[in-house]
Amino acid sequence: MNAIAEGLVRPESNSEVQSDTAGVKTPQNQNDARPTREEAEAAVRTLLKWAGDDPTREGLLETPKRVVKSYEEFYSGYHENPAEILAKTFEEVEDYSDMVLLRNIELQSHCEHHMVPIVGRAHIAYVPDGKVVGISKLARVIDVFAKRLQTQETMTAQIVNAINETLNPKGVALIIEAEHQCMSSRGVKKIGVDTITSQFTGVFADPVMEQRFMQRIGRA
Repeated sequence: MNAIAEGLVRPESNSEVQSDTAGVKTPQNQNDARPTREEAEAAVRTLLKWAGDDPTREGLLETPKRVVKSYEEFYSGYHENPAEILAKTFEEVEDYSDMVLLRNIELQSHCEHHMVPIVGRAHIAYVPDGKVVGISKLARVIDVFAKRLQTQETMTAQIVNAINETLNPKGVALIIEAEHQCMSSRGVKKIGVDTITSQFTGVFADPVMEQRFMQRIGRA
């Protein structure tokens, strides 16, 4: 597979990386006419009927309530602000200026086309410019965007842009490897296929830094 198919191609410059966070619906800009919980549960009952089952039978009586509750967890990212998560930083780091890297971060999202799971892992790094953020916050930012209906390409760009815009680091690197159940459990039904997307900005546009990143995540 070539680099373009894998998604391992760097943008030519930072100017090509456009913000994807502004257009994402949040509680501040969602349509005010959000359905009620009761309406959402009724919609689940309709889908159960459409699938050919009886939502009034014992095993399905509580299913609409459970589905709506699970949606609150699956899509909790719509109600979180990555800028707030990254707001707390630390400058007392003894002039540390090299890569900060987290690898093998578990990632669970849902495909916006079929609403089925995307399951995989993320590897992320940044080079601080005078301030660092708590490492758990990087994992939380990944979850903010994963816990929304997504395409992997969009999610990759959104995560990198959020870190760039909030921390203003010298560079950010991100690779996501994930299996899409819209491909493994339906359609072509190809199990075990990973989709790989990446974004490299700032100092990580330097092939030397990119190579260091790839070595540290065991992909060189």
